[in-house]
Amino acid sequence: MPFGKYYLLDRINVGGMAEVFKAKTEGVEGFERLVAVKRILPSIAEDEEFIKMFIDEAKIAVQLTHQNIAQIIDLGKVGDAYFIAMEYIHGRDLRATYDRAKKKGEILPLPMSCFTMMKVCEGLDYAHNKKDASGAPLNLVHRDVSPQNILISFDGEVKIIDFGIAKAANKAAKTQAGILKGKFGYMSPEQVRGLPLDRRSDVFSCGIILYELITGERLFIGESDFSTLEKVRNVEIMPPTTYNRNIPEELERIVLKALAKEKEDRYQNAMDLHDDLQSFMYTIESFFSQKDLAAFMRKEFPEDLMQPGAAEAPAGAAAPGSAPPPRASKLPPPRTS
Repeated sequence: MPFGKYYLLDRINVGGMAEVFKAKTEGVEGFERLVAVKRILPSIAEDEEFIKMFIDEAKIAVQLTHQNIAQIIDLGKVGDAYFIAMEYIHGRDLRATYDRAKKKGEILPLPMSCFTMMKVCEGLDYAHNKKDASGAPLNLVHRDVSPQNILISFDGEVKIIDFGIAKAANKAAKTQAGILKGKFGYMSPEQVRGLPLDRRSDVFSCGIILYELITGERLFIGESDFSTLEKVRNVEIMPPTTYNRNIPEELERIVLKALAKEKEDRYQNAMDLHDDLQSFMYTIESFFSQKDLAAFMRKEFPEDLMQPGAAEAPAGAAAPGSAPPPRASKLPPPRTS
């Protein structure tokens, strides 16, 4: 389906704010480029304040160029529809990866979880420290660091998406019911309270994700949105080893520090969390690379590799000369005392 200078191929996802398409743009001599097009839904586009905020935030986000942040390449309007185009990542989000393991009664390999979150921290740290043309800090905060917004490609790349538009999405959520449903469990306590946010809010969200990856259990989830928000507000946390007795003491310390209720007690920036995770990996002599992550993703999602344009390597195959894909671990029974 034609859409401005793009041709929409498949709808990848639809949410309360936008629908996302796999698309392509064409040039001379058969040139083609795959992109992801996020088109704002008509009901949201009627909100002029949201559109202004969306455009302002996208103008900032397009300045972010980092290997762990999905690059925004275009911002435009076709008819009455506003959209952004970003690099297309052939892979799955971290939510789908977690859910695939959970369905099999497994948790993701611990080195993989640490490696993935280290890459997320690298992308966040870059954005948190980004300055404008005059050298003034932009003071960017993602505000929605969640498994749905972390993509893992079948080449082993880790990419944060939606950097710069979460603030606009939060504005839209005030008038559009359900947009943030499912995201409450990844907010920081100060975010739930409506307080000013800084980079430490994103660090807290990283702590939530890491907790869930290594335990196989959701951290902040209640019977209703209100009860979930209360759990976040009060930072009701059971130690990770409650659910997985195989978690080393040092990793538990790292996770709980990232999840400190008072932001002064947390890691003060994403790179400090990254460095502690890296030191932990060295301590346990566990080395994990992008090649290992690629092998794991190919093994877990062979059906996606059959799509046109997928990597040529057979499903589940590691790169030549590499070790076999890391295996997920069966969940041990939780502690009873």
